[in-house]
Amino acid sequence: MTDLVPARRPQSILFACTTNTVRSPMAEALGRHYFGKQIFFASAGLKRGTRDDFAVAVMDEIGLDMSKHRAQTFEDLEDTSFDLIISLSPEAHHHALEFTRTMAIDTLYWPTIDATAFEGSRERILDEYRNVRDGLKKRILNLLEFRPIGTL
Repeated sequence: MTDLVPARRPQSILFACTTNTVRSPMAEALGRHYFGKQIFFASAGLKRGTRDDFAVAVMDEIGLDMSKHRAQTFEDLEDTSFDLIISLSPEAHHHALEFTRTMAIDTLYWPTIDATAFEGSRERILDEYRNVRDGLKKRILNLLEFRPIGTL
């Protein structure tokens, strides 16, 4: 199941990836930016990574500050009562399915490239991070049916 829309709009979403330093915190920041307090967003990884300056830079380009994000794991979550978990890596999806086996939580898998795997010039690497950011933005807005005020 990749982009199937839940029957109702979720009120709390957890984005999950491998290290909680690029994909899932980007998605969390984008969700919070577009949906404010309408929906609760969080992110977690299978393991705790360290701050990724490329991720911080590409989010800063669109006015979102990720410099204070601290990576956390599933075990660090204070609350696990999410309506939806969206996994962004194969490992995270496997863990999400195990994590929710006895819970009434919907799961989605959005295969998302790992921008940290790319090499080359700074600009080429930043372009890959931008692709991840822009792809997540599009999917989040589509899933949650974002409508700017004034749009019919």
